[in-house]
Amino acid sequence: MVRNRTKLAVAIAAVAVLAGGGAYAYAGGGDDGEGNYNGPGADRARAAALAHMGGGTANAVERNDEEAAWEVEVTKDGKTVDVHLDADYKFVSTEGDSENEGSDTD
Repeated sequence: MVRNRTKLAVAIAAVAVLAGGGAYAYAGGGDDGEGNYNGPGADRARAAALAHMGGGTANAVERNDEEAAWEVEVTKDGKTVDVHLDADYKFVSTEGDSENEGSDTD
């Protein structure tokens, strides 16, 4: 009987860990630069990127990518670029989105 209770407790703990990890990944948590971030910081990054581009649509926000603290994917006039911002939401660079095969611009 004790063995069955132990197995049940381990199974419940495993389910809880998997559910928590799934929720964390869905919310865009982590520091690997992947995911679509939300919240006040992401909102500021979107606003800064759109201001730099002079409008458009912010599609996705990543944190701590290879080039900068923030990367915002912006589509304007049918073209999509990645706008890189530093930790203070200041412009660093733009890069053509990989699907568009664009080149770097500053």
